[in-house]
Amino acid sequence: MKIVIFGASGASGLPLTEQALAAGHMVTAFVRTPAKLTLSSPNLNIVQGDVTDAGAVAKAVAGQDAALSALGAKTLQRAPELTEGIRHIVTALEAEGVRRFVYESSLGTGDSADKMSFSFRYFVAPFILKNALADHEEKEGIIRASSLDWVIVRPGQLVNGERTGVYQTGIGFDNRLKSRISRADVADFMLKSLVEDVYLRKTPYISY
Repeated sequence: MKIVIFGASGASGLPLTEQALAAGHMVTAFVRTPAKLTLSSPNLNIVQGDVTDAGAVAKAVAGQDAALSALGAKTLQRAPELTEGIRHIVTALEAEGVRRFVYESSLGTGDSADKMSFSFRYFVAPFILKNALADHEEKEGIIRASSLDWVIVRPGQLVNGERTGVYQTGIGFDNRLKSRISRADVADFMLKSLVEDVYLRKTPYISY
C-alpha cells in the first residue's frame, strides 16, 4: 500500500515507519525535522512539514491509499496545534477520497475511562494526564464525526520494547490486564488495522 505516516520520527512513529517499510509498503513520512528520521529505504519518501499547514498536509495525502497518525505532544500541557493538525488530516483525507485512517489515541480516553483502575480514574487521569486525555478526546471527536473508515487505537502505558505480536485487543477493556504495551506492538496492531475490518469505526484497546 501507499501510506502516509504523520509523526513518523517520534517515539511511536519510528517503529511504525520501520515496520511499514519491512512489510513492503510505500511510505511517505511526514515530519517537522527530517534529520530525526535516520531510516533509509527506496520505499521511503520523507516530507518536511507541519500538520498546522493545511496545504502541506493535503499535498502529503494526495495519492495515498491510507494514513496513520502517531502524533504526540512533547509535554503534559494542552497541544491545540495537534488538534488542528488532526482536523487538517481528516479534511485532506476526505477531499482526496482516502478512506482508511488509523489514529493512535490512549486508554483512559472517552468511554474507556470507566474501565480503568481506581488509581487511574481518581489520580492519574484528573491530575497527571488531564490535558493529554482532553486532547485525545477532542481529536477522537473530529475523527468520529468524519466519513472516513477510521480505527482509533487506544494503547495502555507506552514502553520501549520488542515487537512480540502477542497482546490483548478488544473494546471492553478489563483492568485486570496489564495496562502497558510496547510501542513496537502498537505499531504492529496499527498496521494490521490498515487492512483488517475487525475494528472498523471502533476504538479498540491494546495491552498485554
